[in-house]
Amino acid sequence: MNKSLRVGAVSYLNTRPLLYGVKQSGLMDRISLIEDHPASIGEKLLNGSIDIGLIPVALIPQLEESYIITDYCIGTEGEVASVALFSEVPLEDADTLLLDYQSRTSVNLVKILLKEYWGKHIELVEGGVDFRDKIKGKTAGIVIGDRAFEQRKISRFAYDLGSAWKALTGLPFVFAAWVANKPVDPDFIDAFNRANAYGVNHLDEVLKTVQFDNYDMRYYYSTNLSYELNEAKRKGLALFLEKLSKPL
Repeated sequence: MNKSLRVGAVSYLNTRPLLYGVKQSGLMDRISLIEDHPASIGEKLLNGSIDIGLIPVALIPQLEESYIITDYCIGTEGEVASVALFSEVPLEDADTLLLDYQSRTSVNLVKILLKEYWGKHIELVEGGVDFRDKIKGKTAGIVIGDRAFEQRKISRFAYDLGSAWKALTGLPFVFAAWVANKPVDPDFIDAFNRANAYGVNHLDEVLKTVQFDNYDMRYYYSTNLSYELNEAKRKGLALFLEKLSKPL
């Protein structure tokens, strides 16, 4: 088994079940684990500074080689709760949308939804590092991850991107997947897959390690999120990547 694989993972709460299993397994003696926000992990996989990454799926077409190596992902069957468009006014009245720099998948997803689901033309602006205080008046914003739970308590309107995708396509959505940029030893893939499964199947253990008061984490892990990369999610992912291949 490869003892020097560099693995990158998203540092958000949504990855805790997957990473819990990995960290409880013997794999930690065989990998170097890096945690960061989604766009950064994706960039590391693109430039080859890691070998496997839990990356925003929008980056997959940019890789020279890409291999989805597990049966687990960061996905949702509908409302995801932690990826949403927030605004003080109804979306139809907003004229500017600030984009969250931390995830390219969510940015591309909202572009698709604006065009095909909401039928809304709006000025898109890079949000930068500290942009949430600019979500006011007719300026809306995409906020993802742990900060989205805070924003849910601030903004009057929240448009969940997972729910909107499901309404548009009838399919679940995959935000991030474990992707390798080179072939990986099948024995490692098997062990890594089982490690992911352990965390997903032992949520009571995972929850004991999570301290977060802004949202019901048990509901988040068991209902908002859906970790199994099943056939329906693979169809949703294929459709998303197909839409990405066309001008947005």
